[in-house]
Amino acid sequence: MSRSVHVFRTPDRFVAGTVGQPGDRAFYLQAVHQSRVVSVLLEKQQVQVLAERIGALLDEVARRFGTEVPPAVTSVTDLSPLVMPVDAEFRVGTMGLGWDAEAGSVVVELLAITETELDESVVLADDADDGPDAVRVFLSPLAAREFATRSERVIGAGRPPCPICGNPLDADGHMCVRLNGYRRGVAFGTAQPEQ
Repeated sequence: MSRSVHVFRTPDRFVAGTVGQPGDRAFYLQAVHQSRVVSVLLEKQQVQVLAERIGALLDEVARRFGTEVPPAVTSVTDLSPLVMPVDAEFRVGTMGLGWDAEAGSVVVELLAITETELDESVVLADDADDGPDAVRVFLSPLAAREFATRSERVIGAGRPPCPICGNPLDADGHMCVRLNGYRRGVAFGTAQPEQ
């Protein structure tokens, strides 16, 4: 069976989003162009790394090539939820990120999890007939900055962190690893020994 490569050269939107309640959320990236919608499933940490690396890539492009890129943005114009129903094409295993100097675009490539090892030096923009399914998205520098900012907001919208250990708090309480066998209530009142 040949692979599917979904290419979005001028997407109407490319966003991170979630389905589910905090603590039980599934993370997706979704590319949309007119009526065409492609969603992929991935881990929260992958979204976080991608957002951070996009910012770093744009900063490096500006520094190394003198290309004018917009600074990091604090507001996002696209706050809409994911297009429903979300039907993931695949789960992301490997991600690639690059700069297309000719088009002046950030290139994001998302590859499906595969059993075989990939040569990461040729992952980006590889259209061979064999290999994992892929989604390739070309973003303007401004769209890439907005993607990163929205992604950070999506990540931050989960469960609040414990003020003591930093791990996520559950709705029904939290066993803090830094309290050494003592359990505190959700309001972090007086410590009581664990029964």
